[in-house]
Amino acid sequence: MTAQKNNADNVEDEVMCDCTGTTRGKIYDLVTQGFDFDAISGKTGVNTGCGGCEWEIESFIDALNEGNKI
Repeated sequence: MTAQKNNADNVEDEVMCDCTGTTRGKIYDLVTQGFDFDAISGKTGVNTGCGGCEWEIESFIDALNEGNKI
């Protein structure tokens, strides 16, 4: 069970926006608090630099909103 926990921690620590260093775990936390993509962008700065993270983050948020886990 410890290996699974460590793997989950690694996923949460994955950086989804290289420009701001925003992690998958941070985005997950904000989505569970009810924030949408635009609100998350305003709060963390994602998608305000190069824009390369937009598709991946939007897809992740959509998956979370459909009930999928990290």
